[in-house]
Formats: sequence, structure tokens, C-alpha cells
Amino acid sequence: MAGLKGRDLLSLANFSPTEVQELLQMASQLKSQQLRLRCNKVLGLLFSKASTRTRVSFTVAMYQLGGQVIDLNPNVTQVSRGEPVQDTARVLDRYLDILAIRTFEQQELEIFANYTKIPVINALTDLEHPCQVLADLMTVQECFGSCTGLTLTYVGDGNNVANSLLLGCALVGMNVRVATPNGYEPNAAILETARSIASGKTEVILTHDPEAATKGAHAIYTDVWASMGQEEEADDRKQVFRPYQVNDRLLSLADPKAIVLHCLPAHRGEEITDEVMEGSQSQIWNQAENRMHVQKALLASLLGAEKI
Repeated sequence: MAGLKGRDLLSLANFSPTEVQELLQMASQLKSQQLRLRCNKVLGLLFSKASTRTRVSFTVAMYQLGGQVIDLNPNVTQVSRGEPVQDTARVLDRYLDILAIRTFEQQELEIFANYTKIPVINALTDLEHPCQVLADLMTVQECFGSCTGLTLTYVGDGNNVANSLLLGCALVGMNVRVATPNGYEPNAAILETARSIASGKTEVILTHDPEAATKGAHAIYTDVWASMGQEEEADDRKQVFRPYQVNDRLLSLADPKAIVLHCLPAHRGEEITDEVMEGSQSQIWNQAENRMHVQKALLASLLGAEKI
């Protein structure tokens, strides 16, 4: 993966299909301990949004590579006092080897990338969540042996996860269907980019019909109806999204061997029922674990880790 050394991951569209497949293969080898890597570097975590899985998985991944982690909470740095992003970026560039940023605006991430020479990773913005989707693809691959030719259906809000799923599925040759209420569709430009990547070889479908989208699908995916920053809309969204709940009835329309995915945290009883989440088709906990493995592969690739 020498070709990724020193690069940024701002969007899954930054990577080629071959690079994504190689990352997933490396993550699988790291998980099984067929491959052992060492990277004595320093990762900075600059998180403006609350985090459990992203923070812990990145931290553990870096420690397991033999590196160090600095938690750059904006509340205890000058960022919270209005220091310009470009000034913070140029200083951190001289201290750190790599930086993972979890924030609201994609533009902030791009400013950091423009003002630093070190790799910058999108650990979540309102536009995309690429690290999550790498773990999702790894989970599908574990369950079915390959992503190629399968169908993943996402039901719910056309948010950052939906955006990255469109790109990720297109990159690995998987059909993707996104079912959202009218007015809650994923980003139009990303949808077109995904269709361009797919080049007619796989389906990239946007619909408002969750049942049609679910028929025969191999993976059923959902996320919360109100993301961080949308809490004031939560009650209104519950009414709009109620027909998009992943429950036993909807799951029965999918392939009999279909798996259920959720990026967490989940609001049980809203976007997904407790029965489905705890059911035999749920791969949610393996999916969460795989965040650590794909991020370890990503860190190792961007930093040029050595075999041990």
C-alpha cells in the first residue's frame, strides 16, 4: 500500500477501487493476525463532535501499531477560543505525524488538508463518514466472501453515512439502494459521483419506497433519524421516518441470508427495533469491531508502517 503513504482521506472518492480492496484485505489480515505491522508515529484526534467508537477505535488501532495518540479536544485548545483553522493546522503539522478530524463542515477538513503536509483523515463530517463505510464493506465481505454483485439497501435519512455508502458500494462493485423520505435525499453531487464510479456495472438507486428497496437485498442498513446537530428536529423527523423503520416485516422482504447493519449509536424502537438489532441476522457488533481493524490498516498505509 505504498501508494497511499502521505495521502489524505477526505472522501472515499479519493481512493480507487483497487486501493479500497487492498485496504480491506490488509484490515482482514490484521484482524486475523496474519499480518503484523509497526508504526512508531503520533496521531492527533481533533474531535468537535461527541464520539465513542471513532475515538476508541482510532486510539486502540494506533496503540496496537506501536504509536501514540494525543486527544485534541477543542474545549481545551485554542480552537475553542477562535484561533483560525489555518493557524492551528500549520502548528499541528509540525508536531504530529497524522491527524484525524471529526467535525461539522467538510470545508474545515479541507482547510486542514490544504495547510498541512501530514495525512488528514475524515473521521466524520456532516457530508461523509468514510471510515465507517470501510468497516461496513469489511463486514459484508466477511459475511459473504466478497462484496461484488451483492445489494446493500440503506433505509432512512440521506445523511453522511448514506453519502459514503453510495461511494463505497460503487467502488467495490456492489449494488446500492437508498430509500429516504422526500426531501431527505443524500447529496446530489455525491449520488452522481457514485453513478459515475459504478459506470453502469452496478446499480445506484435512489427511491422513496423502503419496501421496494429492500426486496432481495443482502444487507439492510439504517442510521438514526436525527444526527448530531439536528436534535431540535427529532420529534418532527419521527413522524416522517416512521415508515422507514427496520423491523421484522421489512427484513422479511430481503434475501433470507441478509445481514443487518447499523453504524451506532442506535435509537432502539425508532429506526430499528430491538428484535432486529438483537436478532440472528444482526452483524452490528462485528461491524463496530471492524472500525478498529480498517482504521489500523488505514493508519498503517498512510504512514508507511513496517512489517514485524
